[in-house]
This record gives sequence, structure tokens and C-alpha cells, in this order.
Amino acid sequence: MHRFYLPPPQCQRPILTLTGAEAHHALAVLRIKTGETVAILDGAGREFLCAVSSVDRKTVTLSVEQTLSSPTPLCRVTLVQAVPKGKLLETIIQKATELGAFRIIPLLSERVATHLDGEAVNHKAEKWQHVAVEAIKQCGQRWLPQVEAPVSLPALLVRRENFDLSLVGSLRNDARHPREYFKKRPASIRLWIGPEGDFADAELAAIRYAGGLPISLGPLVLRSDTAALYALSVVSYELQAPPGP
Repeated sequence: MHRFYLPPPQCQRPILTLTGAEAHHALAVLRIKTGETVAILDGAGREFLCAVSSVDRKTVTLSVEQTLSSPTPLCRVTLVQAVPKGKLLETIIQKATELGAFRIIPLLSERVATHLDGEAVNHKAEKWQHVAVEAIKQCGQRWLPQVEAPVSLPALLVRRENFDLSLVGSLRNDARHPREYFKKRPASIRLWIGPEGDFADAELAAIRYAGGLPISLGPLVLRSDTAALYALSVVSYELQAPPGP
């Protein structure tokens, strides 16, 4: 079944309408026809199974036949990802969405020389959010992660956000196995993943001062994108484990 995305304000009536890029994809790429069944995701936990009632050159009109919903995740995972070079962050966002990340914060770190002005920051944020939209359509995830604009470490830490558990992937000798921190199931997790070569000493010290607990991602030195997916997979596995006795 083909999936499309409409933001929640556009999903309040029994008749939904695809326009713009979503309509173009439905009409020009997928060749959607009247009578077909499609799914609409609103990114806020709901999925609408719809019949295509009419099509024209620029719009697709849908009739909602069934509404499915998923509750808010029991644990909201925020991935704080150091922005890598090139387009690797797009892949990280795509895979993080598939692995259930609730929020993604691109981090401007010392060891990756990425300089963005205000206009470029907004453009990047919009582009990365679109990557997440495409990812939920591909995998059927009903919750769309919020992808924030890139931010520096000091600007992020000054927010003083509270999390039940804060973990930072680390190559240092005192890093512990992630399972040691899952004695109780947290309701919120912040997961820090650094750039190639790890966070600088001062950055790691600041993260640890803010409550970040160093975790090992195995004996090998992983690329930043591999580390993000490894860590998210471990967190997802631990969160899905049945409660202990």
C-alpha cells in the first residue's frame, strides 16, 4: 500500500486532499487511480486508510475509511548527532527515523568544520525534516521525529533539558556497556554521537558534566554514521526487552 504524509491540521476531516509534491508523486510517479486504497500518515501517531475518490492534474481527493493510531512512545529518544561531512546526515536521519528516534538534533562540533549562517541553517533544517518525512512513508512509522536546526554544543547545553538517561558514545577507557544503564526503563533518553575521531576533550567533559554517561560501542572504531545506528539499535533493543522480575 502506498503511503503519503499530511500534517495533522490537514487531517481533521473525513475527506483528505493531496496537493503539491505529494500529489505529484501520487499522480506522476505512482499513477494512482480512483478506487485504490492508500495510507496517510500525519506524523502525530495516526494513520488513515483511504479510498481514492477522485484525481485531477494537481490534486488527489481521498475518503477516509479507517483510522489507526499508535500511542506516544513510552520512551522518547533524542539523538544528538555531530554533523558529519557531506550528506551522511541525511542517511543518519533516515535510519534514525526507522529505528524510532523521537527527535534529532544536528550538533556543530569542534572536529567538523561546518559553518552555517541563519538562512543556510533554516534551509538545512527544512531539507533534513523532509528526509524524515520520506522515511516514515517508507517504513510506516506513525510518529514523525522532529529534526531541529543545527546547534552548537554550548547553545544546546544552556537549554538545561532534563532526561531520565543521557548516554554518550565514547572511545575512552571508562566507557561502559550500555546495558548497565537499563536497570529501569527510562521515559526519555538523550543519545550523544560524536564526529569522526570522537568528541574533543573539552566537549566530552561538558557533556559529562551535563549528565552524559559514556558507553562503549564495541572494540572497533566506528564511523559516525555507523555509531549512530549501532547506538540507536542497542537502545531500541533494550527498550523492547520484557521487564525484569
